[in-house]
Amino acid sequence: MGVFTHFLEKDYYTEFSYPLEGNLQPLVKELILGNEPPIKPINVFNYSYLKLCYDKCSSNASPKLLFVVKSALHHFEQRQAIRQTWGNQLHLPQVEVRRIFLLGTGFDPEIQRKVDEEDRLHGDIVQADFHDDYRNNTLKTMSGFKWVVEHCPSARYAVFSDDDMYISTKNLLRFIRNPSKQNEFGNLNEESKLYAGYVFHSPPQRHHSSKWYVSLQEYPYHLWPPYVTAGAYVVSRSALLDLHYGSFYTKYFQFDDIFLALVALKINIEPVHCSEFYFWKKSYSKLGYRDVIASHGYGDPDELRRVWSEQKSAGHA
Repeated sequence: MGVFTHFLEKDYYTEFSYPLEGNLQPLVKELILGNEPPIKPINVFNYSYLKLCYDKCSSNASPKLLFVVKSALHHFEQRQAIRQTWGNQLHLPQVEVRRIFLLGTGFDPEIQRKVDEEDRLHGDIVQADFHDDYRNNTLKTMSGFKWVVEHCPSARYAVFSDDDMYISTKNLLRFIRNPSKQNEFGNLNEESKLYAGYVFHSPPQRHHSSKWYVSLQEYPYHLWPPYVTAGAYVVSRSALLDLHYGSFYTKYFQFDDIFLALVALKINIEPVHCSEFYFWKKSYSKLGYRDVIASHGYGDPDELRRVWSEQKSAGHA
């Protein structure tokens, strides 16, 4: 069925169109300025925050990096391992870093009780009242964008990550300082619209058995827009504002990386590819991880601690 469906697809390069049509940039600019735009948003995210980390970014804080980690409700051990490794806010004393975990809700009161206790202990949980499920990843991601815009306005870069990633803060900072090694940006300033990670330009999955199946009704084109894989990516403050407000005028899509790609396309932000963001688990060796910024596949908390500690000792984390 999927093979034949491809013959019915529209050409991405010549026929692409996605609501809302037209130039979104003036609308986004009005929202950033706090004004009411002439066109009402078409996309309303229906959720409320249950936990907000009000004091995570205080008025005198100016974090260089804010780690925004999408985490499953029951992944207590994964979150603790991140706090002890790359998410440690005191890891690099010369760089101000903050960390939050994004959670939805579930049906088990005992798990929620443990989350409440975890938040009392660490003060780093941002929880919203949508069901914590893969199909709500776009809601979870955009709840993170909204939180950063409203509650951490001084963060210069936000790093969005899953909770099964290895990340080298040192290599990430090196990339931010000199992304021209990987792309055309050159040295970044406060207004640079950086949206970077591992970039794909691939076709949609049309096989019904696929976890990522998409019908022609949902998306009729033969290619996705260039998209940054959702495992880990970095967004500058300026790009984050545009993506956040641009999402108000972009038809909702179930996959968060594709949704952000659609928003980025419509507001003219080109995703920047960096090959040191690995959406798969890069085979580990001490020297082989020297330049790695992020690698998927670290759902085992003990393995994450072991690899990160060795890379830290080698000066690479």
